[in-house]
Amino acid sequence: MTGIFTAFGLGFLYFISAIPGGVAAHAPVWLAATAAWLGYSAGGFVVLAAGAPLRTWITRKMKIDPTPDPTKLFWKVWGRFGLWGLGLIAPVTVGPQVTAVIALALGESPRRIQLAISLGVLPWVIALGHLTALGAHAFK
Repeated sequence: MTGIFTAFGLGFLYFISAIPGGVAAHAPVWLAATAAWLGYSAGGFVVLAAGAPLRTWITRKMKIDPTPDPTKLFWKVWGRFGLWGLGLIAPVTVGPQVTAVIALALGESPRRIQLAISLGVLPWVIALGHLTALGAHAFK
């Protein structure tokens, strides 16, 4: 049970370490991957559901500037692929909370943002789940 909560909590806060952390806390890889996916998706949902005060606090705390800067990867992806590209790179760049704040500032609807965040992480869940399974198997 500890592994599930570990994967969920790390998925919410720092996705890259969520699946390996859950497996290290004795959860099966598939369960750690599922919990990490749910935790990551919950990270975006909390920001979208909490409303303006939380979004303002995150914007101020993280020093988020929603003005496009074409020299940064995040804005290059936004310009070329839009919200779906952001959803795909968010797990390995800024995370679901900051992605939700920026996408809202850019005028996207909360429903589309949550969908992009939840679906964009799935390739990473699969890849990191496989890598974690290979690593866990190699050390047995």
